[in-house]
Amino acid sequence: MGLEMYTDADNSVIESVQTPLLENMVVPPVFKGLTRDMDKLAEQPLLGPRSEYPSATFAFARKDISGNKRPQAIAHRGYKAKFPENTMGAFKGAVEVGAQAIETDVHLSRDGVVVLSHDKDLKRCFGRTEKLIDCDWEFLSKMKTLKEPHESMPRLLDLLEYLASPGMEEIWVLLDIKLDNDPEDVMRLIGSTIRSVQPSAKPWSSRIVLGCWAAKYLPLCSRYLPGFPVSHIGFSILYASHFFSVPNVSFNLLQGVLMTPWGKAFIRKAHCDNRPVFAWTVNEEKRMRWDIRHNIDGVITDDPKKFLQVRRGYHDGMREGFSIMLFLDILRINFFALIFGILLRRRFGFGDEKSLVRARREVEED
Repeated sequence: MGLEMYTDADNSVIESVQTPLLENMVVPPVFKGLTRDMDKLAEQPLLGPRSEYPSATFAFARKDISGNKRPQAIAHRGYKAKFPENTMGAFKGAVEVGAQAIETDVHLSRDGVVVLSHDKDLKRCFGRTEKLIDCDWEFLSKMKTLKEPHESMPRLLDLLEYLASPGMEEIWVLLDIKLDNDPEDVMRLIGSTIRSVQPSAKPWSSRIVLGCWAAKYLPLCSRYLPGFPVSHIGFSILYASHFFSVPNVSFNLLQGVLMTPWGKAFIRKAHCDNRPVFAWTVNEEKRMRWDIRHNIDGVITDDPKKFLQVRRGYHDGMREGFSIMLFLDILRINFFALIFGILLRRRFGFGDEKSLVRARREVEED
């Protein structure tokens, strides 16, 4: 069960009632025990009433020229299919082909610079063994990607300065805040970096969504970036469900878990609650069409140009097809999602009741 907060015109809380978080969901027998645990875990709201976040209204699906709502194209680490990921070339390339948003990953250098990298080390993209947190920005800035055209690692500052230029006002950013850094440090430094760049026309709070894997980051979002929308990133419908007790938190979930009966029910519930849902990472045409047909708000893809072509060619009544191989792949994804979800909860402790109570207390004390 979860607590839904109702407010009057001045946003003061006037009523609190219990509603089932997994209402109308079809949950397979293997998840029944976990479902009971998640309902127990969410018997109290994650945070107090002061922790309400604004709705990311700019992130909802948008109408095309025919008047039908279609998912936005969100470039995964930029235009990753064509450029080295998480580089200015990838970000600029995504904007040039028409992506509405950029998804990127946040880490810290040793001297407190917010850098954009999916990995916590330099091995895969730069051919070095060092960890980012062990390197100063001066060293990192000289690295070049293994993939051509060889590009440098950017800072969050570099991306924001690019998006603050005239003509970029409609492009928004979905941040993936990695769990490898100290939560207090990373949120404080993201906040100071964003405030250091003057936006053009629209405030950053209407162009940036803070993507958080763990509930313990929610009070830090309120503390260091008040007024910014927040999205839960994950691959567990069960864990994501208890975020319904926090007003306006949107969802950024692994596509495979959304393609199950309980995933489809989750999408319907999120939309009934007026919350955007994004799917990652979608690169096949068949899966892109699935997202369009099931009213996903944003498709996170390595190839935004390909998705935009699929979106333009889509019409209601099209079927993406459902082969036995796709069915088996969905089962595989959900199996591994379950295993990784358990491992993450054990490592980071963001699935236990104590962490949620602690998060709520921290916000109430601010």
